[in-house]
Formats: sequence, C-alpha cells, structure tokens
Amino acid sequence: MPNTILVGAQWGDEGKGKIIDFLTDEADIVVRSQGGNNAGHTIVIGGDKYVLHLIPSGILRRSKTCVIANGVVIDPVSLVGEIEGLRARGVKVAKNLLISDAAHIVLPYHRSLDELRENQKGRNKIGTTKRGIGPAYADKVSRTGLRMGDLLRPDVFKAKLAQRIKENNALLKSHGMAALNGKKILEDYMAAAEVLKPFITNTVVFLNNALQLKSKMLFEGAQGTFLDIDHGTYPFVTSSNTTAGGACTGSGIPPHRIDSVMGVMKAYTTRVGEGPFTTEDEGLTDKLHAMGREFGATTGRPRRCGWFDAVATRYSAMVNGIDQISITNLDGLDGVENIRVCVAYRIDGKVIDFPPTDSDELKRCEPVYVEMPGWLKSTEKARKFSELPVKARDYVKKIAELTGAKLSIVSIGPARAQTIRL
Repeated sequence: MPNTILVGAQWGDEGKGKIIDFLTDEADIVVRSQGGNNAGHTIVIGGDKYVLHLIPSGILRRSKTCVIANGVVIDPVSLVGEIEGLRARGVKVAKNLLISDAAHIVLPYHRSLDELRENQKGRNKIGTTKRGIGPAYADKVSRTGLRMGDLLRPDVFKAKLAQRIKENNALLKSHGMAALNGKKILEDYMAAAEVLKPFITNTVVFLNNALQLKSKMLFEGAQGTFLDIDHGTYPFVTSSNTTAGGACTGSGIPPHRIDSVMGVMKAYTTRVGEGPFTTEDEGLTDKLHAMGREFGATTGRPRRCGWFDAVATRYSAMVNGIDQISITNLDGLDGVENIRVCVAYRIDGKVIDFPPTDSDELKRCEPVYVEMPGWLKSTEKARKFSELPVKARDYVKKIAELTGAKLSIVSIGPARAQTIRL
C-alpha cells in the first residue's frame, strides 16, 4: 500500500471510519492528524459496533500502530474514557498507541466558551458540537494553549492552568456564566495524565523514522472538505484543515512522501449543522431518516440529506489532489426510483461549475440536475462489483466520472464484508 491520505470529499460523515478500517489491513501505521472529539468514526465488525472519537480506527486491527499527531486537539479526560471503553471490550490499547507531545489540550473553559459564543450567535449559529474544539484551536493560534507535553510536567501544567483559569473565569463571569473550579479541573487532568503519559511522545520523529524503515502509512482525516477552515463554506466550518494538506502539517510528514489521496463520498450528500446546502432535499431526508439512517455518531443529531453534488466533489478532487474515490452508503438509494445528480449550479441567470467562496452566494445557488434510473433492488449482499445491479454500477461509475477520479471502493453497508474493492 502507498502512503495514503484519506479525506472526506463532502461535509463529513462520509463513512471514513469504515473505509480506514478496511484499508488498515494493508497499512502499518494509522495517523490522525487534525480535529478533536467532535468527530465520530463508526466501525462495525461482525455484530459489534465501535464509535471512535479521538483514537484512529486502526486500533481495531492487531499489529497496527496508531498515532494521534500534533494537529489534533485532545480532551484528555475524554480520551481516557475512550481508551478504557475499548479495553473493556477486549481491544488492546498499549504500545500500539502514540500521542503527540505537541498536540493541544481541550479544557473545560473551551467548552464553556464554545457554548457561550454559539448561544450569542442566535439564528446565525454555526451548529458546533460545543466540545470546545474551536476555542482550543483559537488558543493554539494565539499561542496561549496548553499541550500534551505539559501534562508530563505537573508543576508547569499547574502554573499554566491556573493562569488560564483566572483569565477565562473573568471572561465567563462577565457574560453571566458560572466560574470554573480550577482545583477540580487540575485533579481531573492530572488523573488523566497518569493514564496517558506512557503514550505521549514526539510523534514527528517517530513517523519520519518509520518512513525510513519503509512503513506504510494511512492518514485518517476527520470531518470533510467543505468544513475546512480555509476551503470550506466559511463561517460554517470547523477550526482545522480537513483537506489533504492538513495531514502533512498536522503530522509533520513532508508532502513529497505522500503517494495517494483517497476521497470518501456518500452516494448522496449529507450535512450536519447550519450552512448552505445546495442539493438538500426534504423528501430524501425523510426517507433516509425513516430507514434509521443519517444520525450523527458523536451527537445523535439528524443529518440534513440531499442528492449527490458533483460540483462539490469536483472541487474536492481539485483541492485535495484526489486520485481515487470510495463511494459509501450506496444501499441508502436501493429504494429510490429516480435519482438526481447535481452537475452544475445556477446563480443570477448564470450556470457555473464550481461552488462560490462566499456562503451567501452559495446559498442562492440552485442545482442543475440530471436524472438517473434507480435499481430498486437490495445491494447489501453484493460482494463483487459484478454482483451489483447494472443500474447501480452505472450510477457509481457516472458519479466517479463527474468527480474526475478513479473509482476504487464501493460500500453497501456498515460491515467490513460489505465493502467492494475494484
């Protein structure tokens, strides 16, 4: 397997966790390079379902090393809970997990600030998970954040934390919010540090040494292209670079050591939270929700659903350098008679083939659709591409053609076995 970055080509929730788990069989090291516990990757193995938030999906494969790299923001208490939950289910979490000493820490005041700022926006809210991810990245950029390496030096951590608690409590109280208990926070985070300190190390050195040993690496992206802080539907985005470039800056791996970029996309489109969504369709949303589909793995929030947007995925392919794609959730369209595919946008009487940078302009865009016939048959038991209905094969080949990348994987269910490699 070449060193591969796997990215979401839409607005997140594309099924990256399952595809990462499938591909990990061919990799040696799986790297999470950005985001926080606002992400949720779901993997189904046999009858067991695992939802991971910070730990790379490769943890479910034996003899694989998982790395939480510099670009991730980590809630240590949440991470300990995730580790303990996996261990309780018989999953090994030991020397197979490494955590960057340079990764920034999410603290309780980050969550309070996240909630405060979201509530202040009112109808203009972004739709964050209120996990404190944005404020943690803001502290990182303003150079006031605490990092995982600080947990290894209790006196240093205590002093830095006390200062930050003092500053943020003053801010919270000025907005009528309760002050945080610094003593309790210190106790909780020092307890988490005791569990996490065996994992904390310089992951940049580890990864580059592994490159010299010809280790095969898989970079696990969180969220999706249109939630990227620079390239997404700003301001309705996350606070990190979710595109392929973020895997390099977030891990410390040089760009020229990356061999391939795989884009993961649903056979339709979904979005959680606020923001423009050109192909949103109420009927398709109701149909998928009635099937028990499209509820967030992290928050349980219902996802907004719409038709496949080739304008968006073409842009994703360009920004990320996607050379192969994985199409998931094809089975979600098994009962749809007529399937729409957006091939262009119309705005102010003009037809365009790229998404506008400005969210207000994007909101005014109307989709230009072509229709394809549905297959009206179950795809869930197919194990080879040739076993899919002809119309289903035609459909995935068409959306791959419109995206402009090679079709490599088709997923027709949550289980590992429901994954077709072309």
